[in-house]
Amino acid sequence: MEDGLEESASIQNQRELLRTYAKEKNWDVVAVYIDENYSGLGEDRPAFVEMIAAAKKGDFSIILCKSQSRFSRNWETVERYFHRYFPLWGIRFVSIVDGTDTQNRSNKKARQINGLINEWYSEELSDNIRMVLRRKMEMGQFIGNYAPYGYEKSKLDQHKLIIIPEEAKVVVEMANWYVLGDSFRTIADQLNAKKIPTPSETKRKKGQDLGRPVCLQWKAGTVGKILKNPVYLGHMVQGKEEKISFKSKIRKEVPKERWVVVRNTHEPILTEEVFAQIEERRKR
Repeated sequence: MEDGLEESASIQNQRELLRTYAKEKNWDVVAVYIDENYSGLGEDRPAFVEMIAAAKKGDFSIILCKSQSRFSRNWETVERYFHRYFPLWGIRFVSIVDGTDTQNRSNKKARQINGLINEWYSEELSDNIRMVLRRKMEMGQFIGNYAPYGYEKSKLDQHKLIIIPEEAKVVVEMANWYVLGDSFRTIADQLNAKKIPTPSETKRKKGQDLGRPVCLQWKAGTVGKILKNPVYLGHMVQGKEEKISFKSKIRKEVPKERWVVVRNTHEPILTEEVFAQIEERRKR
């Protein structure tokens, strides 16, 4: 079962619906697989992966879902499992609402049409979300998951950035060191020597999961990325990357002319004069 972004109450209702249906059919329930808050387009959903592994081992013979879309909204995934792997593994797929049943050869075309409709729905939903986010960016609202180093999201407005004084001091110090002639590498060494927590380390301490290992040492690249970011001038620059497809998590860089730039959206940490000196030195 996959439930996108619906509430937990919906998951509970689906579970009851499926158990009742299985009881009416005299089917034993071997396991229940739930992926809440995961997109139905991906095959990397934890419970989905577990279910497929169990199906391959022959732990059960039927997969029952509320609808075909709860298994997957990706047409390629549906085709691959319904018409290649499930027959090979002896798995029957049944969905209650739309009447999918891989044991019934006569509804194969209906299954394929459902697969396409579900994928089209996901694509349209993705386009709508992208347009909404673009509009928010154009309004100067911060839409990132995590605020840049030196800032945090306002508790009153999650789309607005406010300064973290102790981190802002570090940014100012880095800028001054660079203007005075230190390299990014030297600045990183100095920060490490002073045992100043890295950006990812500070986020971990706040309970924020970046989805990647925490870096405990400052690196030249991190310093350079911070000192090149116009966000420290109080300007919001977003939309630098985009997904290559609504079906993929891979992102690609966007040409600079398509970036969304909104000036003076929050309090700056660096002055225009210092930032200009940084830019001038980088060019040299």
